[in-house]
Amino acid sequence: MLTKMVAAFAACLLAAPALADALIDNVNGVTLDKQGRVVRFTGLTLSADGKVTALLGREDRRPARADWRVDLKGRVLLPGMIDAHGHVMELGFQALTLDLSDTTSLADAQARIRDYAGRYPDRRWILGFGWNQEKWQLGRFPTAAELDAAVGDRPVWLARADGHASWGNTLALRTAGVTARSVTPAGGRIERGAGGVPSGVFVDAAQALVQHVVPAPLPKDRDAAFLQAQQILLRYGVTAIADMGTSVDDWLSYRRMGDRGALRIRVMSYGLGVDTALQVGGAGPTPWLYADRLRMGGVKLYADGALGSRGAWLKRPYTDMPTQSGAGFMTDDQMQNRMSRAAMDGWQVAVHAIGDRANAQVLDAIDVLAETYKGDRRWRIEHAQIVDPVDLPRFGRNGVIASMQPVHQTSDRTMAEARLGEARLAGAYAWASMLKNGSRLAFGSDAPVERPDPWAGWAAAFTREDADGQPFGGWRPEERVSREQAWWAYTGGAAYAGFAEERFGLLAVGQRADFIVVDRDPLLASPSDLRQTQVLETWVGGEKMWEKGR
Repeated sequence: MLTKMVAAFAACLLAAPALADALIDNVNGVTLDKQGRVVRFTGLTLSADGKVTALLGREDRRPARADWRVDLKGRVLLPGMIDAHGHVMELGFQALTLDLSDTTSLADAQARIRDYAGRYPDRRWILGFGWNQEKWQLGRFPTAAELDAAVGDRPVWLARADGHASWGNTLALRTAGVTARSVTPAGGRIERGAGGVPSGVFVDAAQALVQHVVPAPLPKDRDAAFLQAQQILLRYGVTAIADMGTSVDDWLSYRRMGDRGALRIRVMSYGLGVDTALQVGGAGPTPWLYADRLRMGGVKLYADGALGSRGAWLKRPYTDMPTQSGAGFMTDDQMQNRMSRAAMDGWQVAVHAIGDRANAQVLDAIDVLAETYKGDRRWRIEHAQIVDPVDLPRFGRNGVIASMQPVHQTSDRTMAEARLGEARLAGAYAWASMLKNGSRLAFGSDAPVERPDPWAGWAAAFTREDADGQPFGGWRPEERVSREQAWWAYTGGAAYAGFAEERFGLLAVGQRADFIVVDRDPLLASPSDLRQTQVLETWVGGEKMWEKGR
């Protein structure tokens, strides 16, 4: 099966000519320059190694003897989109397992789970992803008993949409040996019922109590998941992605794909913790491999959990659950030590921080470490969703990159209001404030938590409205950014965040020719029309990797 999939990806080159000096002509081309200014062009030339050699205006002379040329018949051509924060393997596995992301109620999810188990009677475990009790308007977490009502004869283990909680049935808990006497690990929470009996949901670090008995994917399963994820990303026009939390097994899959010529997208990899990065890179970041398609250059750490599962670490208790303030995954000293250990070997540090206390912890550590680790470090805070306004200026102090996901704001706004109350929303999803305070923005999707759809994210970033145009005028509209600033965060800004700005991210001379052909001009489209953008072709390094309908 996997051999067939790799062969299919080889066919996905879609008969593009062998790389040579080339002309892509008759385009309505639009890109940004390094200052974020709009540049329009009607053609571009490529070198034999897939780099841009010139952007051509209408009056510019075309090369007389290009080895091959393509006439795009006036269609819109843009630089490939970059997802600054995603989870590649999880995206692929979601496509290959039970997906509950579009379920609208507990009953809907139970029916979907029951049907899936019936279609796969030979699977020892039923695994899936995507449930969200907030979308179900349940007002609480689901229980093991409710999962038993759908499937009781096999263990079931289902990750929440954000990946920061999982839901198991009674047989899954029994297989893992979880009982009322099970101890809650640091940085986690076990939801419990009467008598302290685990009720079925495990938050953050507590997920490991069950996860350790879940059958691990085989290498061939990982390869299949990667190929699925890659196809999804190419379909959305995403030519590069920062993979946040690459495991050693994930890295080996990327290398297998690269060795076989099946690695089509660019992966900026951030190892899952310091130990993973050291296992992969040894003394420091790896070189760029496979013509700039793969590099592990950073380390991903976690300061807290997610807002939806009340695992985000807050300075004050949750408004809708006053007994909880979330959980920090490390003490302040541990966080500083882990970041220092990564930085001393030249790894870029990216830390997941959602709650205001977690963001303050990471900023405190950066303030200390910046005194020792000089030079271009590009410290990253991933998500930076809820920030105390007093801490916002600190993002600009040491050139901290705010790696944020615009669609989280439109998905989470009502939940954020309930979790935090009005008084704590001033620093929530504060994109414009980040820029005003001297931080740099990089935008992504957090796929598969959200769809890896840069068009929806782009529209959300400059409107603060969801797909239905709600709330009219935008939620906390003072935090909107301009259309061009949002585009930069999905292209040049995302490349800069991964130390890749000299290699790709813009259509500029010397950069890799990563571009997409779309059905409309995104700078002229209304927000609703922008969300409907259709990608017609996706090219990476001057080769066509995907075409709509092929």
